[in-house]
Amino acid sequence: MIEWDRDRVWQAVREERARLAADLEHLTEEQWHCRSHSAAWTVEQTLAHLTAGASLGRLAWLRSMIGARFNADVHNQRRLEEHLRRTPRETWERFAAVVDSRVEPARTTWAWLGEVIVHGTDIRFPLGIDSAPDTDAVTYVAQHFAERDFAVHSSTMVEELELAATDAPFHHGQGPRVEGPVLDLLMVMSGRSAFLPNLTGPGVPTLRQRLAL
Repeated sequence: MIEWDRDRVWQAVREERARLAADLEHLTEEQWHCRSHSAAWTVEQTLAHLTAGASLGRLAWLRSMIGARFNADVHNQRRLEEHLRRTPRETWERFAAVVDSRVEPARTTWAWLGEVIVHGTDIRFPLGIDSAPDTDAVTYVAQHFAERDFAVHSSTMVEELELAATDAPFHHGQGPRVEGPVLDLLMVMSGRSAFLPNLTGPGVPTLRQRLAL
């Protein structure tokens, strides 16, 4: 496990938000309405979701979840819509305004770093943006995702498999081996099947089967 203190994690969150904001600053109208790789959301909606995550403290999050009867999908959709503006440019400006935010509903800062890395990749992937998150930050998040389920069933996805990054000091588990870039391993742990072709090894068929369920 890479040991980072909370200040280092928050700095990484800030850097990844700033990187994403810079990547998206000059998108066309058509690009903003492109479908991201995250559920049924557009690029603009996915960015609004990230703004919501940077804006909800513990009490606000709890009130929202109670109002949604603890249905996370309803909660996420309501908060996303709250942060959509009249134009994509205004939605981008709202995200840019929370780049430095350290608001979180729980002391799971690694999860908020994971949010911006995974959803940032969800946005960049269909747009063909070559920019990528910091490898050290991705490795740190991948360690957490492999060890526990949180917002996604990441640990369950790779249970009884050996994961080995080819570009970072990330290694986890025992069983049939899966190798590839650490970002692709992280995205597959997050349930993104589009990144599976970038992985190799005897454990890949198991991942393919789990992703299909």
